[in-house]
Amino acid sequence: MRLRLTLLYVGLFLASAACLLVITYLLVARQLPATVTMRTGANGTPGISGQAATGGTGAGTACSPPADGSVPTVQQMNACQLAVQQEGARLRSDTLEQLFIESGVALGIMAVASVGLGWLMAGRVLSPLRTITSAARRISARSLHQRIGMTGPDDELKELGDTFDQLLGRLDASFRAQRQFVANASHELRTPLARQRTLLEVALRDKQATNASLRAACARALAAGEQQERLIAALLTLARGERGLDAFEPFDLDAVAAGVLSALRDDADARGVTVTADLGAAPALGDPRLAERLAANLADNAIRYNEPGGRVEITAGRRDGRAFLTVTNTGQVIPPDQLARLFQPFQRLAPGRAGPASGRGGLGLGLAIVSAIAAAHGAELRAVTRAAGGLAVEVVFPPPPAEAGHPAADRDAALV
Repeated sequence: MRLRLTLLYVGLFLASAACLLVITYLLVARQLPATVTMRTGANGTPGISGQAATGGTGAGTACSPPADGSVPTVQQMNACQLAVQQEGARLRSDTLEQLFIESGVALGIMAVASVGLGWLMAGRVLSPLRTITSAARRISARSLHQRIGMTGPDDELKELGDTFDQLLGRLDASFRAQRQFVANASHELRTPLARQRTLLEVALRDKQATNASLRAACARALAAGEQQERLIAALLTLARGERGLDAFEPFDLDAVAAGVLSALRDDADARGVTVTADLGAAPALGDPRLAERLAANLADNAIRYNEPGGRVEITAGRRDGRAFLTVTNTGQVIPPDQLARLFQPFQRLAPGRAGPASGRGGLGLGLAIVSAIAAAHGAELRAVTRAAGGLAVEVVFPPPPAEAGHPAADRDAALV
């Protein structure tokens, strides 16, 4: 790269210098007289106009006046005119030739100098790139905390270094999140497995076990297995949401919310939670199955972490041409500084601060799945803690592209 830049600099310099010399040559050639004419003095003595008057000895000898002071003859005048023209042409040719030679020598000297200067300047320009390359070689998955920290003027190379630092920051956060996720998933999967194994071992070691005790142990083991199944299904849903969507399908967000509400109505009644819904037309694009999981997790979270006699409000519709889903629930007060943590995998509120929210069988993946699915759809996720207790979560989907040949009002009516 440095050699190519040097050759580019030298080539541009030679091209511009050659153009400058050609222009100078043409200007000088234009200023030099192409012809020399004779002039006659006041006393009738012939003279020469132009720089050839004092040029060579030939013109001076041929045009010198007669020694006796007589008037030159016509033959003498013609001979003088011819000699003057020849001398002027020779002088002009010599001047342009000398200018060409000296300019060529100067151009050659500066071409050699431009090679060295171009090599130095190319090295100076590429110095930040060498810094970035060296830093990239040093950084690996174990040293993503290092940064380039480019200094100097705010130019394209500094912008490249800053962009590389931002990329390293995102990779570092991704690797940390992945390691934390693997550790949390291992811990969460190990707990039901250990419980299941303990139940079976106790049942097998009991020499006085009855059919009733064995059936109870098997039922508890099956419950632990179901918990594992729910956890694995939640992990798969989370991974699918974080992977993104390959295709976007049209679906009605209000219909999805209505289906979820019907499925969770019995659970809400069992917990003594009142659920109200205000569902308007909300067409959106994405994966209907993931959107259903998003709505189900929000509604289940609002019911599960509510209080007896609490309320859950589910709203769906369109705002500024964008479909939205809002789930608001009552419950215990959530500290604002704990809100962002709840959207991370396997994160729950501290038992001392929100006991009911942390001890009702949740996996700690519900809101994390909601965040991943919203990101996969390019939707905006907004969560606000309520001063009276509880949480308000709103998901706003991107506007669907306009359908060709149908005005907006017709599309809305058809989707309703």
